[in-house]
Amino acid sequence: MKWLLSCLLSGFVNLALSQSNNDIPTSARSTHAIAAMTPVLEKALANKNLTLGAPVYLRVFKKPAILEVWVEDESGKFRLFKDYKICAFSGDLGPKLQEGDFQSPEGFYWVNASRFNPWSKFHLSFNIGFPNAYDRHHGRTGSALMIHGQCVSIGCYAMTDPQINEIYTLANHAVKNGQRFFRVHIFPFRLSEEKLIDYKDHRWYSFWSNLKEGYDWFENHKRPPNVSVKDGLYSFEAD
Repeated sequence: MKWLLSCLLSGFVNLALSQSNNDIPTSARSTHAIAAMTPVLEKALANKNLTLGAPVYLRVFKKPAILEVWVEDESGKFRLFKDYKICAFSGDLGPKLQEGDFQSPEGFYWVNASRFNPWSKFHLSFNIGFPNAYDRHHGRTGSALMIHGQCVSIGCYAMTDPQINEIYTLANHAVKNGQRFFRVHIFPFRLSEEKLIDYKDHRWYSFWSNLKEGYDWFENHKRPPNVSVKDGLYSFEAD
């Protein structure tokens, strides 16, 4: 019992130190994955005049199950580096409402160093930070909502292990290189005017119309907006 308590206390201390230094926690698994993927990604990014360690932005679409990784270029704009087919997510179109509803969330989230999990039972993962301020305002509950490997989901966005190795490495280098956090914006589908009008009678039409403001911001500026919550709605401004 004393040994277990000592291990737990040591873990809490290490986590606190990691957070205070803005360092990403590491494991043998994450170290191996990052070492293997770094030269591969350096070459792939260079082919697109992008740099490993530049800020990243993740955009997720439930339909057609795509995760996009965008990387900031020398002009300060973000350019699409690669999209990945999401291996699994659970639930339907629409936001997560409560713990145990098996619904994958939609909305505007972010990940800092403390939210990386190199010891995940789903290979590698990072916590997107659900519930955010908007979710809490609307009484939504849930925890440990991740993007992770192993292609299995009960509310998370699951990738294959090779995919999460790439995504984790890109994010790791960005944060270690000074990006305080990276944004993860999750949409039901691409929120064009034409597409959204097809859902005008859907129960989540108003919610998606609010998400569309953030979607349009990025489409127009090629920089993700700073997101806050005012009067129960998402609000957007320059980061």
